[in-house]
Amino acid sequence: MTDLPKDFRRSISQNESLLLPEISVVRTSKKDGTKKFLLTLYDGNKVEAVLMKYSYGYSLCISSQVGCDMGCRFCASTIGGRLRNLTAAELLGQIYAIEKTLAPDERVSRVVVMGTGEPLLNYDNLLTFIRLITDESGANLSIRHITVSTCGIVPGIRRLADEGLAITLALSLHAPEQPLRESLMPIAASYPLNEVMKACDDYFDKTGRRVTYEYALINGINDGPEHISRLGQLFKGRPAHINLIPLNAVDELGLLPPPPERVNSFAKGLEKSGINVTIRRSLGSDIDGACGQLRRKESL
Repeated sequence: MTDLPKDFRRSISQNESLLLPEISVVRTSKKDGTKKFLLTLYDGNKVEAVLMKYSYGYSLCISSQVGCDMGCRFCASTIGGRLRNLTAAELLGQIYAIEKTLAPDERVSRVVVMGTGEPLLNYDNLLTFIRLITDESGANLSIRHITVSTCGIVPGIRRLADEGLAITLALSLHAPEQPLRESLMPIAASYPLNEVMKACDDYFDKTGRRVTYEYALINGINDGPEHISRLGQLFKGRPAHINLIPLNAVDELGLLPPPPERVNSFAKGLEKSGINVTIRRSLGSDIDGACGQLRRKESL
């Protein structure tokens, strides 16, 4: 960039680097074309990203941390704990590295920060990433095409609500009551369900963006008629959308998804309670598509 001053260019070359993560492994699903990427960072640590093709284009699920310390019983990401946060550049780098594998006229049109890690415990880097990826001088991604998922970090939800960003907030709910949620997600002991739900209500009030509630269906754990009833009570009067996710089983954890007919019955029960609900397609089940699976297997 010869139009920049020499001293500035010299300073940049001495103090900064421009490195994309290296794509180490790519697995393509024979079932649905979903691609799972294992990317190696500059320090040798590895993160995952999942590229999904929809009618509207490509959606990319990216990681926010190397590993995770939330301890959720059903998730492979938590095996081995958290090593460090990703920088804003490393969040961006996942997108840019994977876009290089697409055709020249293709790009990622939606980004979901729902891979390995808890984004709201990497708040500053997350926010910088969102502002960079939506900047008209950069990728110029629509702010409404970004989803950030959280296990329920109440201070982070409230802080994000005050940013004035029209992103979609997704809460990993997975249980309609505190004792069960706490048994599945240890972080729930620090942030009780009633406090989490109040923070989500406030997020909607401040942003006008309806919160999505992720609910991983686990056979014999949270998929019974009593759970439908309690979810009906929990969401009565709340503008919400529940995304049902048949569990993508992890060998080490010993939990399984319900059979398809039970999943459909659960969804119909919620609809009868007046809850807006969808069943998320299980993508990439044949390529270790669930969070943390590929990274875990490649490290063994």
